[in-house]
Amino acid sequence: MTTTQNSKADVSLSLYERLGGVEGITLIVDDVIEAHMNNPVIKDRFIPYKAQPERMTSIRQHTIDFFSAGSGGPVEYKGRDMPKTHEGMGINAEEYMCVMDDIFGVLDEHGIDEMSKKDVLAILWSLKGMIIGK
Repeated sequence: MTTTQNSKADVSLSLYERLGGVEGITLIVDDVIEAHMNNPVIKDRFIPYKAQPERMTSIRQHTIDFFSAGSGGPVEYKGRDMPKTHEGMGINAEEYMCVMDDIFGVLDEHGIDEMSKKDVLAILWSLKGMIIGK
């Protein structure tokens, strides 16, 4: 939780820059993973990856790359698309909302500004239909 952000966004910066670039996004992703592992509603989906460190490392890196690229960073995402990635998981709306809650809790902990949080919300909302029930 060492990302330092101002309470007001610099509108001249990309979301990627406002989240702290790849370093800030990496810190955020690491804290979100930890939050998911402690969330009573969704932890059972995430805890098994602790026993699969190579798989966990891969998922972590894909998540960092996905959010770095999707927020305007100079990063290429090479992972699968969202429907394919979540195929067969049967994620429900409650679980998706818990994921979003964890993400926004971490963004708050990192002092991310409101405009940037709204931009993250727009990204997450756009992915919802690609993930729920797949």
